[in-house]
Amino acid sequence: MGLFEDLSRFLESRLEEYLRNNPHLELQALEEQLREQEEDTRRLIADLKLQEKKVEEQIFNTAQEVQRWHIRIEKAKAANRMDLVQPAQEHEAALLRQGNQLWGHMKGVKERISKTQELYQQIEVRRQEVRAKAAQAEAARASAKAGAQNVGWNQGSTFKSTSGMDSLEAEFSRWEAQEELEQMKKNMGR
Repeated sequence: MGLFEDLSRFLESRLEEYLRNNPHLELQALEEQLREQEEDTRRLIADLKLQEKKVEEQIFNTAQEVQRWHIRIEKAKAANRMDLVQPAQEHEAALLRQGNQLWGHMKGVKERISKTQELYQQIEVRRQEVRAKAAQAEAARASAKAGAQNVGWNQGSTFKSTSGMDSLEAEFSRWEAQEELEQMKKNMGR
């Protein structure tokens, strides 16, 4: 077990070092993580809304039952059927307790929906921030790489790279970084 833990720690430290040396990949990984959280939160909201709808239906059905039993109680009283009045009142009281429990449950579900929606908005904002930082890091990285390439190759010239070349450089940089990450994943899988 010690060997496996040592190997695991070694691989984690190498991955952390790699991500520190390639911050754009760390930002990509963070953005992907946030995207997954966003999706999970969206699914949770949908599930909670479904649950809310079911509880509302149960409350409505219970209210109809209470109303039906209340009418029966009044009818039994009017007919002087006291043998039916007490059990009907007990049943009505049980339905009212059930309705109160359902109402409390619905309030809890509504509160969870509200909190989950707030969380979703926070995740969305955080993801936009990470996306902006990733774009800045990528632009800085492409600019630094382009500047380093132009120094030796084109010293003394007034040639300026076009935006088409910058975007091509950025595209290649992303592709190369993705290949490096895939290679690392393969190496870790062995």
